[in-house]
Amino acid sequence: PAVLTLDQLQQLIRRMYHHKDTARGLDGTFLWFSAEVGELAAALRHGTHEERLGEFADVLAWLATLANVAGVDLTE
Repeated sequence: PAVLTLDQLQQLIRRMYHHKDTARGLDGTFLWFSAEVGELAAALRHGTHEERLGEFADVLAWLATLANVAGVDLTE
């Protein structure tokens, strides 16, 4: 598996999705992030290891997305 720094992950998410993410706005992006956290909670209670891996990845990606929309550098 490829290893990314937190900065590289945030920049990758920005390059791929920034236009769509900014159009959704901060509130809409936060709602998507919150939904992913809920899915992670369910996977932690009842999911397989593979499901947990996917949900952790989703939460991390949406956290980077939320930071991008909010103008926050996660490495600060």
